[in-house]
Amino acid sequence: MNIVLFGPPGAGKGTQSALLVELLKMRHISTGDLLREAVKNQTALGKKAKAFMDAGQLVPEEVFQASKGKSFILDGFPRTVVQAEALGNLMARLSLKIGKAVFLEVPRATLLRRLTGRRVCSSCGAVYHVDSKPTAHAGICDVCGGQVTQRKDDHEDVIATRLEAYDLSTSPLKRYFAEKGLFVEVDGLGETADVYARIVKQLV
Repeated sequence: MNIVLFGPPGAGKGTQSALLVELLKMRHISTGDLLREAVKNQTALGKKAKAFMDAGQLVPEEVFQASKGKSFILDGFPRTVVQAEALGNLMARLSLKIGKAVFLEVPRATLLRRLTGRRVCSSCGAVYHVDSKPTAHAGICDVCGGQVTQRKDDHEDVIATRLEAYDLSTSPLKRYFAEKGLFVEVDGLGETADVYARIVKQLV
């Protein structure tokens, strides 16, 4: 089953996608990963995907064709009803379909705590969290010894603005998938394994 996995920043989409890829052998299609691939490796497909997304268009068909028969997870896309409609047209043209649109629901206070607690190494990019994954020594990266700091966009006022913008853009998307009979909401609170089990229950 092909799924759209969406939810606000900090909901745990990346973590759950990784589990679905590992345990169910699904393919993870992340717009963020495609952009990073284009910048880092300068691959032909990555650069083409970047050009499409920079222009506000869908990712190219080759991204889906590259799944080679595997079920896939769309993470970070679509973000608007217009994109969702275009995605539906593309899927139909490729004889594919979205089976479920899974929304990870997490309370605003929890999202703020998760995001404001994130810390990143300025040298190697390793990610930590003051509560769930602190460094062994305050402010020092366990991996390379670099300085670990809070990113500017992880400050509470910035995150609050991002979450408000997300809510506004996502509400119509929820309605769109609900009208298609594809929308399911999953509680994103609790242990990673528990959230994963809730998602899988919706896919069977």
